[in-house]
Amino acid sequence: MCINGLIPAAGLSSRMGEFKPLLPLRGKTVIENTIDSMLIAGVSQIVLVTGYRAEDVERLVRSRYIENTVICIRNPLYESTDMITSIKTGLHAMPDCDAFFLLPGDMPIVLKDTYLAVYRKMTESGKAVIFPEINGKRKHPPLIRSSFIEKILDFTGQGGLRELWKYHEEEIDGVSVDDTGCRIDLDTYEQYLHCIDRCLEQ
Repeated sequence: MCINGLIPAAGLSSRMGEFKPLLPLRGKTVIENTIDSMLIAGVSQIVLVTGYRAEDVERLVRSRYIENTVICIRNPLYESTDMITSIKTGLHAMPDCDAFFLLPGDMPIVLKDTYLAVYRKMTESGKAVIFPEINGKRKHPPLIRSSFIEKILDFTGQGGLRELWKYHEEEIDGVSVDDTGCRIDLDTYEQYLHCIDRCLEQ
């Protein structure tokens, strides 16, 4: 299977108080950690959706990654829309693949083993969407078959993807993982500091 990645990172970082993607973490930036977690797991290409301070993020990506490894696409409506708009924007630019991992840009420490467990589950189950699960609760990053892309693009309801999944439960499965990185997203500065502490423990 050819597996790609989609990373929405267009937001204003308003709750954080600082610009999340470029905060330092493990000797690089948060967004580099998020991207690298996918690449280490064997993802072929990544679509990164930018918005706020797009030029700063894209300059970093151009300096750090081989051309076309990370494809930057902008969500021009980032100030007035939610994440599903960024996801749709990214899907319009997604290169051909069998499936793609979806991971918000502020989840930088997902383990390689999690990606691999989700991938193996998809090859075994044949389902369209596979989530990593912790204590039975769905977490990021799900792996989504490309055959499901049109359903995401066509969805116009409220509630984003969380609501969309409710209409397609028969196409969804999960696999249990032991990964703190699936719990950590950097909405606040306190969560960022906690993430640093977790990295020091690894």
